[in-house]
Amino acid sequence: MTLHVSGTHLVAADGTPVRLRGVGLGGWMNMENFITGYPANESAMREAVAEAIGEERAELFFDRLLTSFFGEADAALLSEIGMNCVRIPVNYRHFESDDRPLEIIEHGFRHLDRVIDLLGRHGIYSVIDLHAVPGAQNQHWHSDNPTHVASFWRHRHFQDRVVHLWEVMADRYRDNPWVAGYNPVNEPGDSGGRVVGPFYDRLVKAVRAADPHHVLFLDGNTYSTDFSVFRELYENTVFVCHDYALAGFAHGGPYPGHTRGEWVDRAQLERTFERRTVFQRQTGTPLWVGEFGPVYTGDPAVDEQRYQILRDQLEIYDAHGAGWSLWTYKDVGLQGLATPDPAGPYLERFGPFIAKKARLGADRWGSTMEESADVLAPLHRLVETEFPGWDPYPWGARYQTDDLIRHILIAQALLPEYAALFKGLSDEELLALADSFALSSCVRRGPLIELLAGNLGASGQR
Repeated sequence: MTLHVSGTHLVAADGTPVRLRGVGLGGWMNMENFITGYPANESAMREAVAEAIGEERAELFFDRLLTSFFGEADAALLSEIGMNCVRIPVNYRHFESDDRPLEIIEHGFRHLDRVIDLLGRHGIYSVIDLHAVPGAQNQHWHSDNPTHVASFWRHRHFQDRVVHLWEVMADRYRDNPWVAGYNPVNEPGDSGGRVVGPFYDRLVKAVRAADPHHVLFLDGNTYSTDFSVFRELYENTVFVCHDYALAGFAHGGPYPGHTRGEWVDRAQLERTFERRTVFQRQTGTPLWVGEFGPVYTGDPAVDEQRYQILRDQLEIYDAHGAGWSLWTYKDVGLQGLATPDPAGPYLERFGPFIAKKARLGADRWGSTMEESADVLAPLHRLVETEFPGWDPYPWGARYQTDDLIRHILIAQALLPEYAALFKGLSDEELLALADSFALSSCVRRGPLIELLAGNLGASGQR
């Protein structure tokens, strides 16, 4: 029997509470620029690489990357640390194509099935997270959005396709006890807030018709911060909080200390968590943090402060009995528990390009917002002076300007340069690039792994 919600807890078939704690498998079946080092959004990157080396050879590389990125050794490591859950972000494009909507691509499930089964054999639950939907559900790269417009909420056709996909997925996994549940839409960004609530009503009914038993993990609007959109409490549902610490971002200040004018210390972290989980506590539903985690800089003094942020957050979650999923498991150096060896094939070839991206602040996740300040500062002043009342959704004028200039214009201009680095490589060299992400070829972030294992060991695990 699958896990189910009982009051403020998730429980096993025998009624024993289960606190899901683990990692997000970011950058795998939903690729992200800062995780594997490319610029812009996934589909634009894949198109550029296919144009550079041909579709067949591009598929050779990407399929091998999916195989190497997560395997037996990865599941064993997470089990050794004491984790019991992996949140698995997926992009709809694996299962359906824009030119043949509503037609399911069966072989697109092969890697998802493989990893769910692999994790189950290690006693680890999976939460399937639809991270990118047709039209994009939010305004940023991680929903595979090449623009700043979340068109998913503007077109009923896009919504129909997601309902259909979830009917298929719910039917597929309805009898799998190691699937903890379904996270149908990651970080919705419905700017008007009028569509997301009725859409959830429709989606929940459709999923429940296909699978009445699995838990639903539902994100609030505005990147899982606004739960006022829920017009009713659905049965067997966890309402998911995301809880990134302000001082943990790349542009974060000292900890404790000020970040962009706001004081951040442990007390502020706890107040923020309590504010972000008011809905869950008022409704008596389980507390689960679907994403959180600081960014690391490579500066030992700064990174020790980032570890303290994480340590404090984990202790706060322990005190509140909250489950969690740390973002993210593996990447090229920003947050992951493991990263490809800097002397290995991938970073040896792409390292200088990744450094150029960092110099330009091309990735939103990892930018200090101060790169190329001599060029961009006059633009920010112009916007502030000429449009003082402009407050675009979701995060305001300063972030929006950076998104449009750095993370769309500059990022997209970098795509040909990234794709060109694949040219002239043999098949064996392409496979070696992909295999750089296998755990056996990675360097582990020891202090982070020790911190997590210590917390899980000290607080107990089921």
